[in-house]
Amino acid sequence: MQGVTQFIRGARVLLVLLALGQSAHAQPCRLALVLALDVSGSVNSAEYAQQVNGLAAALNDPDVRALIIAGTGAAVSLAVFEWSSRNHRYVIQPWTTLDSHVALDRAILRIRSHRKIRAGLKTALGTALSVGATMLQDKTNCWQSTIDVSGDGKNNIGPSPADAYRLPEFERITVNALVIGDPSDAPRANSKQALLDYYEREVIHGPGSFAMMANGYEDYANAMRRKLMKELALPVLGWADF
Repeated sequence: MQGVTQFIRGARVLLVLLALGQSAHAQPCRLALVLALDVSGSVNSAEYAQQVNGLAAALNDPDVRALIIAGTGAAVSLAVFEWSSRNHRYVIQPWTTLDSHVALDRAILRIRSHRKIRAGLKTALGTALSVGATMLQDKTNCWQSTIDVSGDGKNNIGPSPADAYRLPEFERITVNALVIGDPSDAPRANSKQALLDYYEREVIHGPGSFAMMANGYEDYANAMRRKLMKELALPVLGWADF
């Protein structure tokens, strides 16, 4: 915990210095973060609730809060959408600037209050990534652009992630993944290790990108907390081992 506290203090100092270097008329944004939640046919209502509530809990974690609010002069911009097949995406949280605890509380409440809206049962990962890239076109002023995609299966319809990454927008976008594995880890094609290997090989994208494993939806909140801690860390400070 002491290491986390020291890291947060260091981040605050650096963010103030970076913000001071901006134009007086600019509103610097240090990170544009799009969270993409899986609502395909493999995700039942209970699991989806664990995913949404887990994200809200992770955002409300004291250490995550401290990193988000670390630099009032260079805020985090957040957007959240759910995805399934090629014909379904639903924006849960439109772009919002997390420049205060009140703004963060408002986003957490909106996320926690959402109920699943599903149209299509397939897993269109490539399409979801393209949707995230389109959303990030509204945030070209941010120092970093990241898509954080959660999923418990492989792309099985529409463009592949590799197809999506041919788009020029992805030259400046990092894609990280939260892989939701089957806690029973049955010996099959979608075993936890096979699924993690797929996301590391086919889905994550850009310098410093990474995939993390959640041991089922019960572990989603804890895994998302660790993932957000890593994403909110400034690259110039180096990654902390959370």
